[in-house]
Amino acid sequence: MSYLKEPEYGHGRQAKTGILLVNLGTPDAPTPQALRRYLKEFLSDPRVVEIPRALWWLILNGIILNTRPKKSAAKYAAIWTPDGSPLKIHTEKQAKLLKGWLGARIASPFMVEWAMRYGNPGIPGTLAKMKAAGCDRILILPAYPQYAASSTASAFDAAFDWLRRTRTQPALRTVQHYHDHPGYIRALAANIRDYWQTHGRPDMLLMSFHGVPRYALEKGDPYHCECQKTGRLLAEALGLEPKQVRLTFQSRFGRAEWIKPYTDKTLTELGRAGVARVDVVAPGFAADCLETLEELAMEGRATFLAAGGKAFHYIPALNEHPHWIDALGRIALENLGGWVSETWDRDADEQARHASKNRALAMGARS
Repeated sequence: MSYLKEPEYGHGRQAKTGILLVNLGTPDAPTPQALRRYLKEFLSDPRVVEIPRALWWLILNGIILNTRPKKSAAKYAAIWTPDGSPLKIHTEKQAKLLKGWLGARIASPFMVEWAMRYGNPGIPGTLAKMKAAGCDRILILPAYPQYAASSTASAFDAAFDWLRRTRTQPALRTVQHYHDHPGYIRALAANIRDYWQTHGRPDMLLMSFHGVPRYALEKGDPYHCECQKTGRLLAEALGLEPKQVRLTFQSRFGRAEWIKPYTDKTLTELGRAGVARVDVVAPGFAADCLETLEELAMEGRATFLAAGGKAFHYIPALNEHPHWIDALGRIALENLGGWVSETWDRDADEQARHASKNRALAMGARS
């Protein structure tokens, strides 16, 4: 194996703790060419599509990558902003706000970066950047509250693949999930209440989570159960009765059966049943993206209204909501135990590093 090139080493260099916020990914532009690159990386991941590689290679390269990029580019163009992809914009802002939140509570050196599992900036390159900046301890914090092999585990795969190719490895920790974390549930509830305070309350709140194939559940993936628990806790926090809330799954792909009930079919059912107003929220998405802004807010609205519904409201994702940044910070701190300090002494650390460097130089070190 050929290991990655190591950054230049310096004796007495200040060590840092790194926090890497990871989201799923986004194309670089809403164009067929950019979507083809993005979809090829995304759909080539065996964590995402679990069918025999040879068969899938033929389907992916022979059919999907020749037809889907143009359709997907049109969908992305409908939500693209002058500053780029909404997912990228929100993830970057979350990382900056998280840094500020932690900076008010941590005295020892640390840095916060963000990366995408697919697309740019990638996980390997960002980890290398953090290592070069002096991080010898890094916490991987996925923006996926509910664990799924196709999302959370895939992000960890990318991090550990980079670690495997690294000669001098930093310590690595991962956050598996936080689907039932009190701060996360409080943030979801506060975000919904804020929306209702301005726009009024619906007849039905529909909680839509990203779907996964049925076989993932049957093979032991806990995602479905964790979504159900999030939904139950959120309904309790909002004081909703069972008849006032539904939990569904969106974003089906291919012909395989996915976990049910499906969001689009449920919206049709509710419209036909005479439910006047439906509000849709996506608790599993920490930031607005194609699946929330186009699939839910646009396609979902059209589906519900066409079925006879009168009013459809999409409640924005957590994005930069203060309660969410607070929850994100607390989740990070809980997983940084022993790595950061509230009482770190800069002068004492500098003296210790200076003494260490002098000892190394006295023993013949070059720097």
